[in-house]
Amino acid sequence: MSSYPDILAVVIVLVTVFFVLKINKVKKPIIQGILNWFPAILFAYVIPACFTHAFNWDLSGVSLHDWSRNWIIPITLLAVMSALPLKQLAIVGARPLILFFAGSLFIATLPVILVVGASLFSPNSQQIFINQEYWKGLVPIVGGWIGGSTSQLILKELAQTPENVFLSVLVLDNILVNIWTILMFQFIKKGEKLSELMGIKDPLPMNLAAEENRSGKKIYPGIIAVLFFSVAGIAYLLEPSFLNLVISLSILGMLLGNLIPNWNAAFSLKLGGVGIVLVMAILGLKLDFSNLTLPLTFVIVVLLWLVLHFLGMIIVSKALKLNLIWVPIASMANLGGISTAPAVTAAYRKDLMPHAVLLAILSMVTGTAWGMLTIFLFQII
Repeated sequence: MSSYPDILAVVIVLVTVFFVLKINKVKKPIIQGILNWFPAILFAYVIPACFTHAFNWDLSGVSLHDWSRNWIIPITLLAVMSALPLKQLAIVGARPLILFFAGSLFIATLPVILVVGASLFSPNSQQIFINQEYWKGLVPIVGGWIGGSTSQLILKELAQTPENVFLSVLVLDNILVNIWTILMFQFIKKGEKLSELMGIKDPLPMNLAAEENRSGKKIYPGIIAVLFFSVAGIAYLLEPSFLNLVISLSILGMLLGNLIPNWNAAFSLKLGGVGIVLVMAILGLKLDFSNLTLPLTFVIVVLLWLVLHFLGMIIVSKALKLNLIWVPIASMANLGGISTAPAVTAAYRKDLMPHAVLLAILSMVTGTAWGMLTIFLFQII
């Protein structure tokens, strides 16, 4: 990593991470007021994007993205998942899972419902979605939102999405997920107050990453760091698929934190938090809001799709009497994935990050299947 763009990317990311970690410790009322509306970790996402857009830099292909995928994300996963006692998983219960799968169901079925509705009331919509087959552009969005890039590419082939439509969909998808991430950062901060307004009395469990009754001297942080780096190195040499990497390291992280006596869960959680900030800063280098060429009707349908997905999850949360904090967590697990879901969660409760990771893993595993349901429903109509 020696080219000018690579060095520039590293400098931007390091400056961003330093700023985010520092501003989070400032106790001045005006700064705290800003952070209440715009969480510190969100700066990690937008500062690199501000640099690239202001100076028209293209840093989407720098080596740092490979480093993030091959080293930083694996180490962060190990750190986050090793901070959670296994028996604490039962505290959260089945209701967040039900909410999460409801969100996936809404993502898979709403585009079909919206296209049918638009076609009934507008001949132009029928011409766009049915005759010009723009419905085939909606299917990869299902895969991208729920399952990630792998599901997106598989569903593109299954739906036979035209290349020009697919490229524009990728840009739209990038824009909307970035905006949605920012909105979910805001919502999670207000989730408890909104729960009270809706009459939901469901207190969140106490700190899930508590040290419990573990006694004795904790493992030295340097030893844990070397262990994580070694495991990430082995994973890099074995070259598993990204999905297998995420699942295996998540399981290994939980085993390390629960089977090794006097595990330093506090350090693991702190390291995981720093890792999430680093990953978000690197993701921010890729933001690109240009080259969008899609019919306005298509964009409106996708916007309605997102809003109705969210409203549907709020209704399900109300029906389950589940704290609304879980709505942005489950929504980002569906739409954002392994990086952004725990990042949004960390803005409110760092100890809930492992649960966001688990939901994101379920999203990755099920994405292609949900997209196939969408194709099936479109073919019926």
